[in-house]
Amino acid sequence: ISCACVLCLMKVTGDLDDCTCDVETIDRFNNDQLFSKLQTLLESDYFRFYKVNLNKACPFWTVRSHCGLKDCAVQPCSPNEVPEGLRSSSHNKVSQSGSADQESPCEQAGHLGAVDVSLSDETREALLNWSKHDDEAERFCVVDDEESPDSQYVDLLLNPERFTAYRGPEAWQIWNSIYEENCFKPYTIKRPLIPNLFHSSSGSEGQCVEKRAFYRLISGLHASINIHLSARYLLDDSWFQKKWGHNVSEFRQRFDSELTAGEGPKRLRNLYFLFLIELRALAKALPVFQQPSFRLYTGRPEEDRRHKEQLLHILQLARSFPLHFDETSLFAGDEKEAAKLKEDIRLAFLNISRIMDCVGCFKCRLWGKLQTQGLGTALKILFSERQIEALPTSSSKRPSFQLSRQEISSLLNAFGRISTSIRELQNFRSLLAEER
Repeated sequence: ISCACVLCLMKVTGDLDDCTCDVETIDRFNNDQLFSKLQTLLESDYFRFYKVNLNKACPFWTVRSHCGLKDCAVQPCSPNEVPEGLRSSSHNKVSQSGSADQESPCEQAGHLGAVDVSLSDETREALLNWSKHDDEAERFCVVDDEESPDSQYVDLLLNPERFTAYRGPEAWQIWNSIYEENCFKPYTIKRPLIPNLFHSSSGSEGQCVEKRAFYRLISGLHASINIHLSARYLLDDSWFQKKWGHNVSEFRQRFDSELTAGEGPKRLRNLYFLFLIELRALAKALPVFQQPSFRLYTGRPEEDRRHKEQLLHILQLARSFPLHFDETSLFAGDEKEAAKLKEDIRLAFLNISRIMDCVGCFKCRLWGKLQTQGLGTALKILFSERQIEALPTSSSKRPSFQLSRQEISSLLNAFGRISTSIRELQNFRSLLAEER
């Protein structure tokens, strides 16, 4: 058996371009310190339930068909399972007392945004302000309207990201559109796009660090998604069982240096670059979550307190990482040119988040929307340093920087996907070594 793919993973070592960090340090930090803690937090109700609108029309082209495969479907919480407090407004209802172990998961999800009546009026008012922010000019992604009748809660643990066997035309059109049409100009689709599931990283050579970083982030996100699909591949689809697991052949097709004309290792290095960007955003967001008014509301005070402690521990762990990406290298030139470039990149990323509504497979659409929104939220944090530094110490004052619950959930879940991808690379290294 060819050892090319084992070698391609071995080549992903040493320093990363545009960074002071190295792959080995990231592997040790993620796999030994961070991964298990993060996964435990993401299993909590605040993060496992994600409200999303999967019925938006594609704004760029006509989606002629949707995936009819069972594994493409998403199972949302049905309306009669969601309490009235969540259906009408998740921020202005008082949680009802009751036994949590007698509630269904979707009923428990209904308390996600409920206000704890033990809070003071001052703190409650501060919490309400969090849901009334108007920071559209700072967003790098489209955030679904949680009050829309088409938005529904989805249990991410019951709808995992994995291979669905969907191979519709949008599968390649999505990524070609992202790579070819978002070159910092107004988004238009003028021609059919040639299938090419990965953009060559060489296309970013000679560009300024900002544009190179933009392409590396998208390439890293694409690599991460493909690792997930290879790690949870449908191996057995018989009439009596479905079995998902690691598909080494599929992984090799996507990352083998020989089969990808040398691009595989570059894609994996871009995954590590993406990890550093999102890790840096988590570290910088720590003051946001340390505010006294911030709560992970599920309506169960003791669990909420414990989960906030877990979240703060993870963010403090992120801050302790010794080789963070230095975001000050971005947009550091002429002030006017830097502002224009930042806006171009922000608009390009907004387009990418809109493209996710064009995915024909609903499960792929769910995870695509979540991960692009998570990355967009990370970028919003990175470029809001002054607002974060100006956060008030009093809970009665309106925060200068705010995140919606949807942004918080997507930020942590998206980073959880990147963390999982890096952990899975370790598994694929072992499997490929066994094949030799």
